[in-house]
Amino acid sequence: MLGFAGYKAGMSHAMIIDTNPNSRTKGQLVSIPVTIIDCPPLGVLGFKCFSKTVNGKKDVATVLAEKMDKNVARKWGVQKIRQQAEQLKSIEGRKIDSVMLLVHTKPGFKKTPEIFELGISGNREKQLEFAKAALGKEMKAADFMKVGDFVDVYAVTKGKGFQGPVKRFGVRILGRKSQQMHRHTGALGTTEPGKIRTTVPAAGQMGSQSRMEWNKRIIKVGGDAKEVTPAGDFLRYGIIRGEPVLIEGSVPGPTKRLIRLRTAMRAPKSRFAVELKSVNLDSKQGVRV
Repeated sequence: MLGFAGYKAGMSHAMIIDTNPNSRTKGQLVSIPVTIIDCPPLGVLGFKCFSKTVNGKKDVATVLAEKMDKNVARKWGVQKIRQQAEQLKSIEGRKIDSVMLLVHTKPGFKKTPEIFELGISGNREKQLEFAKAALGKEMKAADFMKVGDFVDVYAVTKGKGFQGPVKRFGVRILGRKSQQMHRHTGALGTTEPGKIRTTVPAAGQMGSQSRMEWNKRIIKVGGDAKEVTPAGDFLRYGIIRGEPVLIEGSVPGPTKRLIRLRTAMRAPKSRFAVELKSVNLDSKQGVRV
């Protein structure tokens, strides 16, 4: 698989040994911020076959698992599923250029499972072979990533509602003797052209936007959830019921939001071993993370 997904549980900091030979602190114990993501297994409910056309990829066939979770079937809109052998036979002889897995999450709290597609590496034959073998099974985080890997993180940022240009774009607040308003844009543009360009800072919706962050390093995958759970559990999340995954730095979005991970498209050439010593387990109750 070329991706995975989980739910943001919170943040903490970890103590690791700096293994970068070019760093000033090489060999020393340093503190880094980490984000803890709850990664329960992903259920494979089927796969899609695509063929290339002059207008892009075209969906030519969809194969679904015979047994499917009721909530997933209701969201997918499936009433009755054909026999798996019939579905696999129907794709024989068709022109297939790529295959994508259809997976769904299994949240440990009250939340509707999300359904999305995941890419598969390899050529068409290997993709089809992998998809057939994974049909109806569960995929774990360890099947996708390991410690020291780099991943790209895709999520929806925190929504902050309707905001003005000062908070939204960092526009300087005008002086005391300026016109009636102080928290607004000083000039909306030039005389020509006689319109306001889209690049001019203006008030509007802030946050709640899809964002991708590149090259996040994996610090820890799996293990006992108690090793990363702070005293009193995670604020506004509770306990981790899946596999805990520690990512260096921050990721977009609030707690309980879906965090999608994919294999880094521009991973750095130099990689260094990760020597995790400890994770801070102080209580986060009453502290915004």
